[in-house]
This record gives sequence, structure tokens and C-alpha cells, in this order.
Amino acid sequence: MKVIQVDHAAGSYPVYVGQGLLGMSGIWERHLNGRVLVVSDETVAAHHLGRLRPVLETHGRYRELILPPGEENKNVAQWQRIIDELVLLGAQRDATVIALGGGVIGDMAGFAAASYMRGIEVVQMPTTLLAQVDASVGGKTGVNHADGKNLIGAFHQPTAVVSDLDTLATLGNRDYRAGLAEVVKYGAICDAHLFAWLEGNADALSSRLPDLLSECVYQSVRNKAEVVMADEREAGQRALLNFGHTFGHALETVTGYAQYRHGEAVAIGMVLAARLSELLGMTETGTADRLQALLDRIGLPTRLPDDIKRSALLKRMRLDKKNRADQIRLILLESLGQAVVRSCPADDILEVLNQS
Repeated sequence: MKVIQVDHAAGSYPVYVGQGLLGMSGIWERHLNGRVLVVSDETVAAHHLGRLRPVLETHGRYRELILPPGEENKNVAQWQRIIDELVLLGAQRDATVIALGGGVIGDMAGFAAASYMRGIEVVQMPTTLLAQVDASVGGKTGVNHADGKNLIGAFHQPTAVVSDLDTLATLGNRDYRAGLAEVVKYGAICDAHLFAWLEGNADALSSRLPDLLSECVYQSVRNKAEVVMADEREAGQRALLNFGHTFGHALETVTGYAQYRHGEAVAIGMVLAARLSELLGMTETGTADRLQALLDRIGLPTRLPDDIKRSALLKRMRLDKKNRADQIRLILLESLGQAVVRSCPADDILEVLNQS
């Protein structure tokens, strides 16, 4: 087991990475207080909740809430169900929410923990690769609005993140590949060595060997921890973690959160952002092709579908949370391993969209 400590303004929390952690009572004894609400979805609960129940039964005073899966269910109505369940549990300010699932469950359960009694503890228990390498770390929580992804939310740091690599065995190939998109992101924005390692291991990653998975999760969390510790509330440097996300979130929104996994949309968005970087003369020619080649080898989509109106994507991008003074702010590349935040003219963005 590897442990990464993440510091924040109010303290710190551990990120545990290893195998067999779900039922490891020693971990849970450190982090469960008061009454406990486990929030999961139908798919994850069927695979993994049974391994957690013995620990919870020993602790006592807990309830389970099983929600429908999918990004389309990451909304205020499902968040309300979590709040209602905390009320039925009689949860007080020493209660703990366990988010057992992927990024959708982690975001919603985390937001409920941030909202209930103005904040109770949440332990993130990510069961997808995307959640383990990205969504569970850093304290971003929230739900979607019909007009934009994650428009409703709060910063609320977990008390621990427990990333059990064994849970990835039940992950479908599509979701596994979507998680690798976020690993590529870290290589692209801040870790050229990781990017080169991914290029060298892209084919082997499909095997899901424990050593490769451990390296992917550990290096990704290490990179994210360094960024979020320097900028907890996204005042500056943390925005770099949104490389590809402005394009990607717009694509998810216009397709009703149903056509693409988050990582798939981000993969397309990263290629678009790299091509925009080249168009603006920020990075050398060939950067976008190299990035696209790696994503293609992993099996991720890298091109916009023909039936998506490019003007509709641009409209959604104008609602992105990073924007300031009506300027669209994007994360662009100076090189693979070095990214910056830059305001971009809408005409240049539309040109890249129209060429894709």
C-alpha cells in the first residue's frame, strides 16, 4: 500500500492506494465517526458493497443509499435524496458519508456532505480509474445543471481517499479507457516523464497489471496533490487540471451527458486544446499529433462527431467557470509537460472546432 498525504488550509488527509483496502478494518477505524451513510449506485453496489458491509456492521449506526448510475443522474434531485437519507439516519455533525463509486457518486455525496449541517465528513472510496486518479482528490464536489456541467457545488475536502485497485477488475473496458484519459492529462500539463512512460506502456496498459495500475494511480495522485496543495480553491495554478475540460464539458452538455463518458469527452477536448495551442503559435507543430496518437493507441475518441454543431459547443464554453470578464479562458500547451491558462478569441476557438 502507498500513502500520499494531501495538505489543505484546514488540515490534511491521506490517499491510500493499494489492493484489498475495501475490507481493511484498520483503515476504516481511523476515519469513521458518528453515524455513517454509504452512498453508492446500483452497478457499484452489486460488485463491491458486500466487501464493505462487515466493517460497517462492526461500526454500527449506518445506512445505505443506492442511486441510479450515470452522469445523467448527477443532479439536484439525487443530491436531495442523499440529504433526505442523512435526515432519516439522524446524522449529526460528527457523521460520515462514504462515497462508494465513480466520479458521479463522489461528486454528489461530497456535495451532500458539504451541504448537510454546513459540512460533515466524507470519505471518498473511488471505484473507477478516473475517480481514483482525479475526481476523488482535491475537494471539488457538485452536481450538473441542464445548461452546464458542475455549475452547482462547493469545495469540501475529504477526510480520506481509499483507492482499492481491486475494484478496477469489474470496470468495463470503456470506463477503464476513459480513466486513462485523465492520466494522459497529467503527463500533458505537468509531467513529461509520465507522458513518455505512457507512450512506452500504452499497449501494456490494456492488461490492467497491478503494477501498472499502481503506477498510474500513484503518479496521477502525486501530480494532482502538488497542484491542489499550491492552489486549493482554483485561484490560479489549479485551473491547469482542466486541460481539455472546457471543450469536453461543452461536448458532454450538448449531448445530454449520455453520449460520452467524461474521459472520452476530455480526450477529444485535449486534442482540440493542443490544436488551438499550435494555431496560436504557443507550441511546436506536431504536439497535437503526438497527443492524439497516444490517445488513439489507448482506444479513446479524439475527433468531434460530424453531427455536433460547432456553434453550440462555443455557446456552452462561454458558461465555463474559469471564464472572466466574458473572456473564454482555456488551458493550452507550451509543450507536452508544460501548460498555461490563457484567454482565447472566440474566432480562433471556432476555427479549431470547424477544422475538427
